[in-house]
Amino acid sequence: MYSTVIFDIDGTIINTEQAVLGSLQKLLEKNYDRKMEQHELAFVLGIPGTVSLGQLGIEDIEHANKCWNDLMSDYRHTIHVYEGFQQVFTNLREQSIVTGVVTSKTKKEFQDDFVPFGLSHFLPFVISAEDTELHKPHPEPLLKFLELSGVKADTSIYIGDTIYDYECARDAGIDFGLALWGCNQPDSIPAKYKFESPEEILTLFDFS
Repeated sequence: MYSTVIFDIDGTIINTEQAVLGSLQKLLEKNYDRKMEQHELAFVLGIPGTVSLGQLGIEDIEHANKCWNDLMSDYRHTIHVYEGFQQVFTNLREQSIVTGVVTSKTKKEFQDDFVPFGLSHFLPFVISAEDTELHKPHPEPLLKFLELSGVKADTSIYIGDTIYDYECARDAGIDFGLALWGCNQPDSIPAKYKFESPEEILTLFDFS
């Protein structure tokens, strides 16, 4: 049914929630004398940092985003790959399934937060925040992926963990699978498939 699987990164392949929210908390308190609880900041998960900072009313967005990324290094030890992805990627490659990433991370964030885990060779096509003018939930990032990879929307599935991921896939005409292991609001996000674990993604394919 599918010949392409496209992945979000944060909350889907790697758990970055503590790193993202902890470093943002620290940034707001240290640089702007604003104390906010992590649950108040959870809306930032899944959208680019520059967009998040704008929604928080911060004006010097470029400087603030650099400081935020610098503070992330204090939390990098909390980032980890969700168990099972090595097997998932290996099996998809053996089936000649096209794989790639559509993420709200910048190229530098992708390099710093994801590449060290040694999985990027499984994901030859990468669309990051700089690659499009518009970002999730707008469909442009996924449409750009289709253009870059040459694959078709009707044989692709996008797997992510937020409502932004779902809306991006819906408006790009691509089926959506919800990664329940990284999702904070599973009941409020529509999806063609809801996966309990990364390994469940493999049930879409015939490995006999």
